[in-house]
Amino acid sequence: MHRYALVLALLAMAVGVGWSQVNQEMIDQVAAGEVQEAKASWWGFDAEDATACLQAAIDSGVAGLIVEDMGSPWIVTPIRLASNQEIVFEEGVEVLAKRGEFKGGGDTLFTASNVENVTLTGYGATFRMWQEDYDNPDLYRKAEWRHCVSIRSSSNINVYGLTLRDSGGDGIYLGIATQGVTNLNIHIKDVVCDNNYRQGISVITAENLLIEDTIMRNTSGTPPQAGIDFEPNHPEERLVNVVMRNCLTENNASTGYFFYLRSLNAESEPVSIRLEDCRSVGDGAMGTGVVTFETLAGGVRGTIEFVNCVFEGSRNAGISVSKPAERGLVRFENCQVIDCAIEMLGISPIMLSSRMGADAAVGGVEFDDVVLADAVSRVPMGYNDQGGGIALQDVTGTLIIDRDEEPRTIELTEELLGQWMPVIALKDIPRMAIDEQALVPLVPEAPIAPDQARWPVVRRAGTYLLHANAGDEVTFTVSHQQVGRYAGEDMPVVITAPSGAEALRTTAPFQAETEVSFTAAETGVYRVLLDPGTNRFQVANASNPMALLLEDGPVNLIHSPGSFSFYVPPGATEFGVRVFGQGPGEAIRAALLDSAGEVFEEVDNQFQTHQFEVELDQPSEGEVWTLRLSKPSGSTWEDHYVDLRGVPPLLAPAGTTLLVPAE
Repeated sequence: MHRYALVLALLAMAVGVGWSQVNQEMIDQVAAGEVQEAKASWWGFDAEDATACLQAAIDSGVAGLIVEDMGSPWIVTPIRLASNQEIVFEEGVEVLAKRGEFKGGGDTLFTASNVENVTLTGYGATFRMWQEDYDNPDLYRKAEWRHCVSIRSSSNINVYGLTLRDSGGDGIYLGIATQGVTNLNIHIKDVVCDNNYRQGISVITAENLLIEDTIMRNTSGTPPQAGIDFEPNHPEERLVNVVMRNCLTENNASTGYFFYLRSLNAESEPVSIRLEDCRSVGDGAMGTGVVTFETLAGGVRGTIEFVNCVFEGSRNAGISVSKPAERGLVRFENCQVIDCAIEMLGISPIMLSSRMGADAAVGGVEFDDVVLADAVSRVPMGYNDQGGGIALQDVTGTLIIDRDEEPRTIELTEELLGQWMPVIALKDIPRMAIDEQALVPLVPEAPIAPDQARWPVVRRAGTYLLHANAGDEVTFTVSHQQVGRYAGEDMPVVITAPSGAEALRTTAPFQAETEVSFTAAETGVYRVLLDPGTNRFQVANASNPMALLLEDGPVNLIHSPGSFSFYVPPGATEFGVRVFGQGPGEAIRAALLDSAGEVFEEVDNQFQTHQFEVELDQPSEGEVWTLRLSKPSGSTWEDHYVDLRGVPPLLAPAGTTLLVPAE
């Protein structure tokens, strides 16, 4: 064979096996500043792992870098971006996360951390990860931060034209690397975020953020599962001068455009957010949701505007807002809500809500010629009052109702809103404070019946009180289980003795049942604190009298059927028991039984706060009442809440020995 032909054949073989030789001459010219635009392949290419090649090209500091289509993907482990660089990914390029890597929960395909002046351009190019692997507990520890692109405390960052898919977190994440340093001057355009695990885009903090012509679709895996989620973690973070134009959220498992601003407060920098010509189509929960903290002190100021936006075909409400009326303004101008919540007839296409602990009227929402196209005959706007008797205020504007008849314009007056959304005032029965050290078993020698007792299933942190005598061998089990697809870790279990000394500190592994045991060194009431994060736990098989403490307000239960007892102390003349579901679509059925076991009152499909109000004919001599919880007849059943007013805030399975104040 001719020598030249042999060289060509060897080169062809090299390309065929995915190898490219380093071009040292061009690398030297880059280092000398003689070349301002380079090709990544100058630093080599390895089809099995091109991390070192691509990272070296980025670290060269060249102003312009072209990542070529090498005929096979650039397979990489986490890549760090550098300041003052534009990277162009040629059409057809695929940057692929190396399979079996990214074991760290926060391992990200590309990270811009404390950098500036970076542009990623990739029309026709794709960043892809291995979501199905990361979601397999046999292969990976569960996490939600394996993003395609992570931008943290950086400025002047542009992302253009890329498709970002199959991540173990978000397509794009905008967070912090340095506390107090926001992302500044960020432009995202013509990007497709497809089939990501947590969000298409998450915005934790940003100032001067522009997102244009971007699609966020098919998000599914772990909550919130939104198209885009604006969710600061701390009050000092900010959402200032944020604009979205001509964007689409589609077929996401949850909300299309979600603004969860509960970590901001009245002292935070006011938010300023504007969406123009954006659409939500077929999202699994709401088209858009705005949630701020429920109190005036906690509610953030500022404005969120939607102009010429469309919310179509969402499983839940097209628009949902929960915020104090006096904190900021949410405005909808010339928007459309089309066929939303068609199969959830208990709610309306537009929903307002108060949350637990609300201390001020809900509202500050303006509708300017919002078209409501609804095939179902129902009130256009509904109210989910979890706060209990929280008024509506400053809900104004006009709706255009488009059903079978000619469209008609309706002005939102106080009288009309009162008809659509009557506020049911609940009697304010104060919570009763208790002295833990003065609690004793109601029937000291009664059997605990641990095997028969059905204990409540508690979501998020919960506290139990337990009575033991010195020398008792105390035991109970804790089942620590997952909710949905939330990540989980071993749950701390902390037990404090009557004196305040720590009696035991241990852990309950995730998705396992654990026996907890200790020897009581003192006689009295022990406090048991369990915190599964966003997941759930259930206590069972207690050797000693034990009760769930509701001292700070409603307890969050989940899928928790059963009969639970509480004590009405001597001298009590009235008390209240509040129950409610998570909101529209998540209700509860509840019955209150008196001391004789007769049903006092029963409610079904209750997602708003209902208060069983009891006025006794004669002051109590000390009696046990029971709350029976079960699946609602016409709604899904997940999160639900119980609150006790005017009685000791202790709830225990029916048939077990209650803890009661000593006479």
